[in-house]
Amino acid sequence: MKSALRWISAALVAAGVSAAWSTHAFADVKICVTVSATGPAASLGIPEKSTIALLPKEVAGQKVDYIVLDDATDSTQAVRNARKLTSEDHVDALIGSTVVPNSLALMDVAVENTTPVISLAAAASIVEPMDAKRAWVFKTPQTTF
Repeated sequence: MKSALRWISAALVAAGVSAAWSTHAFADVKICVTVSATGPAASLGIPEKSTIALLPKEVAGQKVDYIVLDDATDSTQAVRNARKLTSEDHVDALIGSTVVPNSLALMDVAVENTTPVISLAAAASIVEPMDAKRAWVFKTPQTTF
């Protein structure tokens, strides 16, 4: 758990700071988090949702806001969450989702909005083979075989 938290924190710092520097020098960094807190993958999504409360609220002097939504282990809902927050709240980065299908579905939103995604799912297909879509996606867990 500590290792995963360290990776998520490091990825958030990198994404948040670079996003903040590239847009507005003194704007808050907004991070959209969509996890499977309900549905078939809730046993993974609930601890992921709880982990967000442990993440830093300030990075490099920039306030970080986390907007956490439940995608109910549904790819359509994960995309709906991401589209809503990228268009309405103009988030700087997306974290999610818990399962591979949802993470793969978020790639299109990432490319359309040039918003990086940090996936919490483990499949290699999320980041490989590297192409224009996958250039916007990163993952924290080790690769499954």
